[in-house]
Amino acid sequence: MSRTTPPRPLDVEALFPELAAHRGTTTRLHPRPGRPDAAASSVGGPLLWPADEPWPVCPEPHGHARGRRPADVHRERQVLAAAWRREPDPGPTDEERELLDGLRQRHRVEAATGPLPLVGLAQLYRRDVPDLPAGPDGCDLLQVFWCPFDGHGPSGAGMLLDLRWRRSWEVAEVLAAPPQPQVVGYEGYLPEPCVLHPEQVTTYPFADLLPAELCARIDAWEEAMEEDGDGGGAGPVGYQYDLSIPPGWRAGGFASWHATDPYPMDCPACATPMHLLLTVDSTEWDGGSGSWRPLEEAGLGPSPTARPTEVTVGRWGELNVFACPADPAHPHRWSLQ
Repeated sequence: MSRTTPPRPLDVEALFPELAAHRGTTTRLHPRPGRPDAAASSVGGPLLWPADEPWPVCPEPHGHARGRRPADVHRERQVLAAAWRREPDPGPTDEERELLDGLRQRHRVEAATGPLPLVGLAQLYRRDVPDLPAGPDGCDLLQVFWCPFDGHGPSGAGMLLDLRWRRSWEVAEVLAAPPQPQVVGYEGYLPEPCVLHPEQVTTYPFADLLPAELCARIDAWEEAMEEDGDGGGAGPVGYQYDLSIPPGWRAGGFASWHATDPYPMDCPACATPMHLLLTVDSTEWDGGSGSWRPLEEAGLGPSPTARPTEVTVGRWGELNVFACPADPAHPHRWSLQ
């Protein structure tokens, strides 16, 4: 079933005609639980990975001897989902609570000193995602991996992300059983299998990246709406959260900088300003107005669809991944918001 973003509560270009010059598009991926195969774009699904090519591993030395078993994490989610759907008394039973306590135990892996297999997070085919840019040398498939443990980078607490481009038609035999980490340091790094329902929508830049005069006018308009208390008859509406950048997993468009001030994302290889490639989000819509919730799911509660991937980025934030428009083979950069 397709997913359709509702019309925006207000016509932002009617309010600020100058925004037409800054209009862009982004593709909302709308991941939802399913059973994708390697020939499909997906989050947490099987990847089109060649049987004769080594699986990506974490190259950095860090402790990964203690964590939760992936099978236990998946099982816990299944038990909780079924329990909260139960009528007329939703919630875990005493027996289920005992089971959950066991599933949440952390385990130590002996001799966990070798390379750690990365978790396959997502793969996107260009044929499915209108705003996914071309990869290097005609590559049509982007595959995303990350380490299931923190402890990377200069801070010693960062994540490790690994992006691979490939030409899908060159894969003859697909790896049937990719290696998996025995334990994960954080369950938010372990996605649930989801099929995608890509939808291209209109988007506008983060307000602080617009011309100063236009940004000031938008700020004044939002302040006036807050004083009125009704958003001009459309309910509380804001540029950032209702009219410009949609939440959720998406490809292309503009990055949100709601947790930090915007800072330059220039290519480390050639200093070209980078473009947003992919956003990995902890939720598909906000818990407030939910104005971005698809029309097809308007009557559903938040649990079945607001967090379909079960991925949690940082403190319930989002990961924005950037690519070099001059040469997609150059290293990627990312920011946490």
